This record gives sequence, structure tokens and C-alpha cells, in this order.
Amino acid sequence: MRLKNLELNGFKSFSKKTVLEFQNSIVSIVGPNGSGKSNVVEALRFVLGEQSIKSMRGSSGSDLIFKGSKNLPKSSRASVTIYFNNSDKVFKLINGAGENINLNYETISISREVYSDGLNKYILNGSEVRLRDINNLLSSVNIGSSHHHIISQGEADRILNASSKDRREMVEDALGLKIFQYKIKEAQRKLERTTDNMKEVSLLRRENAPHLNFLKKQVDKFEKAKEMQITLLSFYQEYLKKESVYLEKEQFFLLKEKEKISSELENIKEKISSVEEVSTREESEKEKELKILEKKVYEIRGIKSEIERKLGRIEGMMEVEEKRKETKIPESVVLISEEKVKTIFNEINDFINEAINKEDLSDIKNILLHIKDILKELLPKVSIEDSSQNLNSILNPELELLKKNQQEILTEMQNIKEEENKIIENIDILKREINQDNEDIYLKEKERFNLRVKYQELTSALELILIKERNLLKEMESFENEIKEGSVLIGIEILSYKDFVIEENIDRSIQEELKRKIERIKIKLEDVGLGGGAEVIKEFQEVSERDNFLAKEMEDLSKSIEALRVLMADLKEKIDIEFKEGIKKINIEFSNFFSLMFGGGEGYLSIVTENKRKKNDDESNTEEGENIVFEQGIEINVSLPHKKVKELNALSGGERSLTSIALLFAMSQVNPPPFLVLDETDAALDEANSRKYGDMLEKLSHHSQLIVVTHNRETMSRAGILYGVTVGSDGASKLLSVKLDEAAAIAK
Repeated sequence: MRLKNLELNGFKSFSKKTVLEFQNSIVSIVGPNGSGKSNVVEALRFVLGEQSIKSMRGSSGSDLIFKGSKNLPKSSRASVTIYFNNSDKVFKLINGAGENINLNYETISISREVYSDGLNKYILNGSEVRLRDINNLLSSVNIGSSHHHIISQGEADRILNASSKDRREMVEDALGLKIFQYKIKEAQRKLERTTDNMKEVSLLRRENAPHLNFLKKQVDKFEKAKEMQITLLSFYQEYLKKESVYLEKEQFFLLKEKEKISSELENIKEKISSVEEVSTREESEKEKELKILEKKVYEIRGIKSEIERKLGRIEGMMEVEEKRKETKIPESVVLISEEKVKTIFNEINDFINEAINKEDLSDIKNILLHIKDILKELLPKVSIEDSSQNLNSILNPELELLKKNQQEILTEMQNIKEEENKIIENIDILKREINQDNEDIYLKEKERFNLRVKYQELTSALELILIKERNLLKEMESFENEIKEGSVLIGIEILSYKDFVIEENIDRSIQEELKRKIERIKIKLEDVGLGGGAEVIKEFQEVSERDNFLAKEMEDLSKSIEALRVLMADLKEKIDIEFKEGIKKINIEFSNFFSLMFGGGEGYLSIVTENKRKKNDDESNTEEGENIVFEQGIEINVSLPHKKVKELNALSGGERSLTSIALLFAMSQVNPPPFLVLDETDAALDEANSRKYGDMLEKLSHHSQLIVVTHNRETMSRAGILYGVTVGSDGASKLLSVKLDEAAAIAK
């Protein structure tokens, strides 16, 4: 037995707690009209989630609460609880992931409470739940929201009057496919929510995109700036280290050079002073003596010239005299013409003048030796050999006198020459001394000049050193400023240049190139700007994480949408397959029950497809704005025995009742629910059909518990337990129960 108990408290006419136990496969509820027996059926509808108050003969939720009587107060709430046996753990719930989970309870209790303000509560095993959870739970045991398992008085004909689409829903409910419909609806709701969420997420991403792009550009700039800072640091380390080493070496070098040059300048100053004192003290005396001697030579040479002129005249006179006398001169005597003598004396005179103008003693000596050679060549020619006649005996007295004068003049010339030679020799000596002195003076002057040049060079070098020192100070200031600027752009890490290792040789051209690179990077960094970089990066990370989260959400939502669509397609396919298989099974049972009820004939269900036009929400009311929707429905086909009636509208009331009962029973046989409630469905049957109806009840009871509300004695006789409903003196409904097996035994 699946259904165990039904507990009513304050529901409609049941003011007090009333419990019905279902310990038999067929339980019959009987009682006079107005006693409240149909309220039991409505209590079942109520607790199983019925939402139509009208179907429970009320207009609002408060109409389901006991109104009170003369002797009993009205109730503040109405509650109904139903208990099911779940020893085989067949009841299931759908979790958030869409999976069916078996409830690990031996007994499942479902309660529904309604208050005077219309508030409803659903309680599952003591925990408040949603109506959807109740529907999902009941669908797992083929108790659907269409209540095909509860057939009330006057509603048996509902399946015949229903549209083909509504019939399909009833059949699906009977086949236990409603749970799949719930899953599809749940998937649709999730799909709608997911689509809405996806739109919201997409909107958020679109809203964040401009700000994120802006932050991304800023971060890219800062990242680029970071890279430039790293590059700048590497350049700075090499540049500053080389620059510091260069400045230290340059400072040390300039200091040494300055000390060296200053020392050399002092030494050269002393040397210049000493050289100038010596040269000015010894320079004038020898030059004065040389001038006196040169003056004497000049005077002697004047005398010589006068003597030479006299000698020339005498020689001329002698030549004239010789020609005049035409005295024959011996062969040993060579006569020289006056013209020849003049020529010789002029030649000698020219050599003497040349010697006078010469300052070099060696040149003067050569000239005198040349004159001596001329005289040596001349004297033998005017002398007479020892073996020849005496010239005096040959020449006349006048010629002799001339020769004597000539000899005297020659002697005087010789003396003058000797004196000249001595003076010239003294001049040569003096000149050599003067030349030596001049050479010494020249050397000293050269030395003084060189010293002055060197002094000037050293002075210029010292001035250059001072200029270099000033430039070096500027470079050192620039070096310090560079460190300060670098610390602003890089930070204290710039001081790491001190630990940088470099080669010994420092190429200034490479330094200049490094400097240019550093300046270019500094300009770029200044253009980028580093203010607020950490905050921008932090904000970018937050916005980026948010965007990545939203992107992941979009991806997850997209996957969820795809999964939901696949699930819906699979569920629809499964419903379609099982629906068609269920129709086949229902047709077999329907045909059997129909033949049993009518003594022959045939009844079956057929699937029909209807075309309906559905307007699109975003289109105008035109044919272009309409879609054709194909909907499947169920048609009931009957063929009565001995009649040609095949249309439902042509059936009589009894025939319609029998047809609907046969169909409902057939549906229940294919996928039996835990229980069936039949509320006076046999009211229109005659005695013969009542027996057939009773036979069907017994057949149905093998698969489902039957709760039958009836006035029919045949139907009552098939029940195991009878509940009698009466109205007590207090105006509330009461129950009396009879177990027919025990009653029959007592009656015997």
C-alpha cells in the first residue's frame, strides 16, 4: 500500500482532527448528501497542490477553513496532511542541477496549510517547501497536477469535452511524463533567467569596456614605462659607473698634472732669470774690441790702397821708360806692361776689399793666401837670375830709381800686409771668440727662448688644466643632478650603479651614446608620467578581474544555455517517444475496457497535428508577423457495437460516462498512480453496468489503491473498508469506519 493516512484538521466541515487510514486496496466513502464526504476528495486535491479554489467549491482560501457552528468556534486555519509509504525509496526530488534525488525517508508526509488571509504553506516531512517541489515529488510517482487520478462527480466527462491539446496533457500526466514537462518548464525558466543574466552580464561588460580599455591603455603605458625604467636603470648603471670612475680618474689626473705643471713653471722661472743675467753681463766688451780692430784694418787697407796706387804709377812709369829706351832686356828678365801690373794690383786690391768685407776668418785667410800666391808668381819674373847681367847695368838710371822706389814700396806693402795679417789674425781670433760667445749667447738665447716657449706652453697647459677643472666641476654637478633626476624616475635603485662592474677602458663616445639613449628614455618617461600608476594598475586589475569574471560568467551562461537547450531537446524527444509508446499501450487497455463496458465495439486514441498561426511580439499584425506552429493533440475514436455511431457528440450520457471511465481506467493501467479517487463516477450507471464497473474496480485495485465515493451498493460491496460520513449534533462532519470482512464475519 502506497497511501497510508489522510489527516484533516479545520478543513471545510471537518472542524476537529480527523484521520482516514487506507489499509485496503479499495476504500469506500459513503454518506448522505451534504454530510461532507466530497470534502474528503477536496482535501486530497488541496493537499496535493490544487490551485483552483473553484474546483474545491470555494471563492477564496478562507472558504476552505471551518466556519464554525452554534456549538463550535470557527478555525483560524485549515490543514491537510497525507502520508505515503516510501520503504522502497521511490519518491524523488529534483535538485538544483536537475538531477533526481531519492528521499531517504520510510514515510513521506505532505502537509498544506491555509490561513484566513489566504496564505498557503507547504510542508514536506516537517520542512517548509515550495509548491514546485511538491509537484516534482508527486510527479515522480505519477501523481500529476492535472489530477487524472481524481475523478469527481460530473468531471468524468471532462476528458471527452477537452480539446485535443488538453487531452494530450492529460495523457502525458497519466503516462508520468509530467515530470519531464516540469523539467522542460524549469529548463525554460532557467533558460530565460540565464538569457536575462547573459544580457545583464553583456551589458555590464559593454559598460565596463570603455573604462577597461582606458585603464588598459594606461596600464600599457605604465608597463611600457616600467620596461623603460628597467632599460633606463641598466643604462644608468653602466653610464653612472663609468662616469664616476672617469670623474675620479680625471680629478686625480688633473690634480697631479696641476702639481706637476706648477712645479715645472717654478723651475723654468728660475732658469729664465739665470739665463738672462749671464747674457746681459758678457755681451758688449768683445764687440767693442772687434770694432776697433776692424777700424784699424780699414785704415791699413786705406794705406795699402794708396801704396798700391803709388806702386802702380811707378810700374807704369817703368814700363814707359822701358819702351822709350827700347832697351833690350835679357831673356831671363820678363818685362811686364803697366797695364798688366795694374790688372794684377787691381786683382789684389779686389781680393783685399773682399777680405775686408768678409767676417769669417777662414774666408779672409783663403783670400790672403790667394794674394800671396799671386805675388809669389810675380816676384820671380821681375828678379834676375844670378848668372844673368845685372839689371842696373842694363837699365838706365831713371829706371833704376823707379825700381828702387818700387822695392821700397813693396817692402812697405809687405810690412803693411804683415801688420794687416796680424790684425786680421787677431780679428779672426776675436771673431772666433765672439762667434763662440755669440754661439754661447745663441744657445743661451735659444735655451731662453725654449724656456720661454716651454713656460708659455706650461702656462697654457696650466690654464687648460684650470679650464678642465672648471669643466670637471660642471660635469660633477651634472653627474649629481643626473643621479637626482634618475632617482625621481627610478627610485633609490639608481644607487646600485656603485656595484656595477665595468671594463677598465672607458670610451667617451660610448658614454655620449649612452647619455643620448638615457635622455631619449627620460623624455618618453616624462611624457608617460608615473603619477598614480599604482592606483591605476590596482584599479585595472580589479576591473580586469571583474571583466574576466563576467567573461567566465558569459562563457558559463553560454554553456548553460546550450546545455539547457540540449536538455530540453532531449526531454522533448524522450516525451515524444514515450508518449507515442504510451498511446499504443493506452489503446490496448482502452480497447479492452471499452469492449468490457459495451460488450464489444472499439475505442482508441489517435495523434493529430494542428496548424496554428502565432503572432510574433516584435512584428506588426501582418502575415509576415505570424509564425505557423504545429501542435500535437489527441483525438478519441469510438465504435459502439450494433451502432454506426463514431462521434463522441452522438453518444448518450451513459455512453459518454462509460467511455470516459474506460479511457481513464485504461490510462491508469499503463502507468498506475499510487491511488485513484472516484467521486460518484458510477452515479449514472444502471445495475448491469454497475457490476461491470465493480469488476473494473477490482481489476484496477491490483495496481492502485482506490478511494471510491459512492451511493452504489454494488460499488460498496467491492470495498474492503467503508467510511461513513455524518453530520454530528455540533454541525461538524464525523467519520464512522467499518471493515467489511470483519463485519461479514460478525454477521455470520
